Amino acid sequence: MIIMININDKFNLKVEHDHLYIGDVDANDIAEKYGTPLYVIDEQKVRNNYQKLYNAFSEKYSKLHMCYAAKANTSLAVLRILEEEGSYIDAVSPGEIYTALLAGFTPERIVFTGNNVTNEELEYAHKAGVMINLDSISALERLSKIEGTEGKEISIRVNPMVEAGHHEHCITGGPKSKFGIREDEAVEVYQKAIDLGFKPVGMHSHIGSEILESEPFMLAVETMMNIAGKVHTDVGVDFKFLDFGGGFGIPYEPSEEPLDLEKFTTDIINLFTEKLDEYDMGRPEMYVEPGRFIVGNAEVLLTRVNTIKESYRKFAGVDCGFGTLLRPTMYGSYHHIVVANNMNAADTQQIDIAGDLCESGDLFARDRPMPELKEGDLLAILNAGAYAFSMASQYNSRPRPAEVMVNKEQVDVIRRRENFSDLFNGQVVPIRLLK
Repeated sequence: MIIMININDKFNLKVEHDHLYIGDVDANDIAEKYGTPLYVIDEQKVRNNYQKLYNAFSEKYSKLHMCYAAKANTSLAVLRILEEEGSYIDAVSPGEIYTALLAGFTPERIVFTGNNVTNEELEYAHKAGVMINLDSISALERLSKIEGTEGKEISIRVNPMVEAGHHEHCITGGPKSKFGIREDEAVEVYQKAIDLGFKPVGMHSHIGSEILESEPFMLAVETMMNIAGKVHTDVGVDFKFLDFGGGFGIPYEPSEEPLDLEKFTTDIINLFTEKLDEYDMGRPEMYVEPGRFIVGNAEVLLTRVNTIKESYRKFAGVDCGFGTLLRPTMYGSYHHIVVANNMNAADTQQIDIAGDLCESGDLFARDRPMPELKEGDLLAILNAGAYAFSMASQYNSRPRPAEVMVNKEQVDVIRRRENFSDLFNGQVVPIRLLK
C-alpha cells in the first residue's frame, strides 16, 4: 500500500519548478556539471544544525562544549566550518586527530577516544597534546610507560550499561559492548590512574546512535553521574568535564519525528545539575559529541537511473552502490529517495532501487513507493551526510565519487572524483612479476 505524505515538507526540501534545490542551486544543474554519482553538502545546513543544537544546550548550561564526532564526515571543508563555529572534535583515531589539526583545530579542542589502541597510537595522541580518553586498564598502564606522561590530564570511558541504537552494531553500551570499563571498577581504575602519576579530570560514556527520544539518554546520564559522584567522593577526583557522548538522531523515514530538542536538553540539563548538587561536584564543563545530527541531513547523494529492468521483480538500477553508501547494506538502514527532476510526481508503484556492484545485497531500497521512473532520471538519496563517504570503498574497482559543497548560490568541489589510477595508490608489484 502506498501512503501519501508531503515528503518535501517532511524533510524540509526546497523545490522549485518541480526540481530539487540544494541551497539556491538546482540539483539537476549540479549533476549535469559535476557528474554522478555525487555527494552534495549544504554548508548553511551544517552551520544551522550546529547552532541549533549548541544553543538548545548552552541556553540551559553555559559551560558546554560540543565535540563534533568526526567519524561521521571527515571532509576538511566540513571540519573548517565547524572550527569556525567553535566546535571541539571527538576523534577516534590518530588519522582523525591529524585531520582535525590540519583543519585548524588546536589540540585543546580535540578529545581522542580510541578503543583497542596500540602503543604507537597512544604515543601519537600524547605528542599531539590532545585530551586522551582511555578505554581500558591496559591502555592506562601502557600510556603510563610512555615518556613524558607523568602528571598528564586524562579522561576514562565507562560503560553505563545502557543500550540504545537503531541496529545492534551501533549499540555502544550494555553487557555486550566492547567499549569502556565496567561501572563497578570505576573507583579502582581512577585510583590506579592517580597511582600511575596521571591527573584524571574527565569521565566519558556513549550508549549508541540514532537516539530520537530522551529516555535512554537520561538513564545513561543518571548512571554516569552516579559513577562520577562515587569517584569524586571515594577518590577525590575533581572533574573538569563530564562527557556524555552523542548519538542524537535524525528522521530517516517519513514516519519518524525529529528529536524534541527543547524537551531533550531540558531533561538532560536538569538531571545533570541535580546530580552535580547531590554529589557536591561544582559546575564542571559538559561535553556532548554529536555527529549525525550536525551533518546527516545536510548532504544528499545524487545518482542517475541507468537501467529499468523487470524480471521476477521490477528494478531501477543506478550508477552507484554500497561502496558509495554502505548503511542500507550494512545496517538495513532506510534512506528516503526522491526524483530530483520530477519532485512533485505522485508515487504510483513499488520498485527496488538497485546499485551497480556485483553483490546481491547491493540495494538501496526494496519495494519502495516511487513515481514512474525512466532511464536518465536523477535520484537524490537523502540524509547522506553521515557515514557515507567516510565508509565508502573502491569495491569492484570503482573509483569513489566527488563531493561538492553548496553555499547559497556557490558550488565548490571539496573532494575530486577519483579515477582509475587512484585504484592503485600504494600498490607495488614485485619486480619478479614484471618479467
